[in-house]
Amino acid sequence: MIQWFRPAGSSPDPQWDVKIAPGDPGWEHTGLYAVTLAPDESRTVETGDCEWIVLPLSGAAVVDVAGERIELTGRPEVFAGPTDLAYIPRDSSFVVTSPAGGRIALPFARAATAQPVCRVPAAAVPVELRGAGSCSRQVNNFGTPGVLQADSIIACEVITPAGNWSSYPPHKHDEDRPGCESALEEIYYLEIRSAGGASGAGVADRVDRGADPIGYLRNYGTTDRPIDTLQEVRSGDVVLIPHGWHGPAMAPPGYDMYYLNVMAGPGAERAWVICDDPAHAWVRGTWLDQPVDPRLPMRG
Repeated sequence: MIQWFRPAGSSPDPQWDVKIAPGDPGWEHTGLYAVTLAPDESRTVETGDCEWIVLPLSGAAVVDVAGERIELTGRPEVFAGPTDLAYIPRDSSFVVTSPAGGRIALPFARAATAQPVCRVPAAAVPVELRGAGSCSRQVNNFGTPGVLQADSIIACEVITPAGNWSSYPPHKHDEDRPGCESALEEIYYLEIRSAGGASGAGVADRVDRGADPIGYLRNYGTTDRPIDTLQEVRSGDVVLIPHGWHGPAMAPPGYDMYYLNVMAGPGAERAWVICDDPAHAWVRGTWLDQPVDPRLPMRG
């Protein structure tokens, strides 16, 4: 049975905290590596037939690619607002180093063409406040069409304040239906923190703080393509969404939730088009008379 939940510490490769790639069981298009680097520690990546993004989660990074050095200022933690990032095309090689130590995410996806190497500054990342009331969340659109020039990858960050729901109403994107839905598999990488406190990336951190920040993520299928999961999640965990309705992502009272979404699919068009579950789509209409949660945007 394919496991759609990858808990923190379960990476098959000791060089990486997270290692998910196209070709893993049940997985075809997207990947995610994440690593915690000591000061001046590096990792080298051969991109193969995939395009990659270097995204600092905490700390700064330096990327050496094709004779070019890209310096990324990074950020203290994922709840401190958007970060600058680097895009690396397929059929290349790069080295990522963290000068003072930090945690780096490397989302990637299969690509048919190689786009130019580029750096996207944090100031160029649109911050969207989506939903209202207890469905308010913040979306950092660093890797979406119109922001990042890429072949197939679509990526963003979502911050959900304690007590709120995101990825809601439940929606899906597993069929190519022009104007209605695009086929995209999706990765959720999560970090959870005590509300207003520092985020944690590992078991030791959670124990030392005397807390166990948690969240929940739902995924359920259709009659033709069944899937049924309700996963309790913690910092460093990964949930894979191969198909079906997904949401809500629930941040319990007391715990803020962050997740990094990585999406790609087989379609020729790079587009994120979703279809709400008809049973719950009416919820969007209730937002019209509600204010956006005043805790947003979160910028540290």
